[in-house]
Amino acid sequence: MKQKSLTARLDQIMPKIESVDFLNNQGLGNEIGFYVFDYPAESELEVREHITFMTEKMNKRGRTFTNINLFEVVLEILESRKLTERAFKTQKERGDDALFKALKGPLEQNRVAEFIANKIDLDNSGESKSEFILLHGLGNAWPIIRGHGLLNALHAKVGNVPTVLFYPGEWDGLTLKAFSTMEGNGYYRAFKLVP
Repeated sequence: MKQKSLTARLDQIMPKIESVDFLNNQGLGNEIGFYVFDYPAESELEVREHITFMTEKMNKRGRTFTNINLFEVVLEILESRKLTERAFKTQKERGDDALFKALKGPLEQNRVAEFIANKIDLDNSGESKSEFILLHGLGNAWPIIRGHGLLNALHAKVGNVPTVLFYPGEWDGLTLKAFSTMEGNGYYRAFKLVP
């Protein structure tokens, strides 16, 4: 079976996420509405432009959703903890490995998930004003944020809000393989948004 072009797949995103089944988590066999839209990492700019286009169009249609750039989340967390300058200094003086080690605690996946949950404005019952969540920018935040770790951490945090992770790499339904070259990480609780 021939694979659809990226453009054809991108064009299917909005009809999918605006569908009643998607918005109501229907047809998932009691699973949480987590989805992955995988794409070749070299197509990042095309995907980024499409997310901007979709966001503008859905805002005009009155959709209420949360659009989260994961790299910006990393920066916001560092800034909120007054760690930005220290992180730059560590990277410059001691290199990437020292930086990743220093950021492991402040940017632990559960903390990132909690930060994201706070952005979607959950009420006391765990209900959100957002119809769905779009997560993107993972390529820029990798390896600090990893797709499988973030999705695992988000399960308990976002309730029944359908969530889409735009993933620069491959998702075969069992394994997330960053940039289509890295060793895959097992993850099985998400659905492919568009085949």
